[in-house]
Amino acid sequence: MLPRLLLSLIAAAGLALSGCALSPQQLNPQPVFKGPITAVGQGQPVVVRVVDGRPNTSLGTRGGLYAETSAITVRSQDVIPKLQAQAEAAVRLLGFTPSPNAYNAPQLTLTLAELKYQSPKEGMYVTEADIGATFRVDVQNSVRRYSGRYGASLNQRFGMAPNEATNSKLVSDVLSDALTRVFKDPTIGQTLNQR
Repeated sequence: MLPRLLLSLIAAAGLALSGCALSPQQLNPQPVFKGPITAVGQGQPVVVRVVDGRPNTSLGTRGGLYAETSAITVRSQDVIPKLQAQAEAAVRLLGFTPSPNAYNAPQLTLTLAELKYQSPKEGMYVTEADIGATFRVDVQNSVRRYSGRYGASLNQRFGMAPNEATNSKLVSDVLSDALTRVFKDPTIGQTLNQR
């Protein structure tokens, strides 16, 4: 009886510890621009560039007892091409034609300035996370320049530590919100439309 009780106690302790140590996650977000927006252009060409301006690919950690082993990353190649496609789609909805090599055309540069994921450091279990995204936008035409910063954030509570798919969706939602704020600002379309 005693050995069986001891074995079940050891097994329970092992399960409890495995809940505290979280493995790293490499997320694959799917940001989506959410319209509608008013078209202001007449098909003019616009050079659209999307760049990664983050100092590194780490967003933060998932928290828990061993937070240093639970890093969350999003690689440039997993997010920048998708942001490029969404930015070009938004520019089309604004009434312009994305043209990578258009000479003397207005230019829009969208920089992913920040992407972060923070869980409370104290406590053994992950119960919530603060997720944030910030874009810097630089628009220039022959007569004017405009720069702005647009961000979105989310505080999410959990009953249990979120898996990679859940965190990818949460980061996707925040990126989508920030991206939508960029292109819903009428200043962007007005600046692209000026000659």
